[in-house]
Amino acid sequence: MSESVLSTHVLNTAEGCPAEGVKVELWRLGPPEHLATGVTDKDGRVSEPLLPAIRFRPGRYELRFHLGAYFAARGLEGGDPRYLDIVPVRIGLAGTEAHYHVPLLCSPWGYTTYRGS
Repeated sequence: MSESVLSTHVLNTAEGCPAEGVKVELWRLGPPEHLATGVTDKDGRVSEPLLPAIRFRPGRYELRFHLGAYFAARGLEGGDPRYLDIVPVRIGLAGTEAHYHVPLLCSPWGYTTYRGS
């Protein structure tokens, strides 16, 4: 696996477990450009680099977490229409001197994130 500037993992707080099977997209903003798509593994992590150092440019990025499909597959739909479907998290990345990690803690009804390590 190549060195990654950006990583993520997803935790299912409704059931208290890693969220396996969540589709995650990475977009560079202004103008929008799709960079990568991954799916979380049994530990709730995307194993392949979302943003390898060689493709990094400082700027605004958006992670799109496909939570609606994940919770529907687990029988926790959150209503019709779904309360949460695709959750965007916009971040600014300044340089490759530090690794950026974006954890997402989620349920069908809410989520939180922070800059992890």
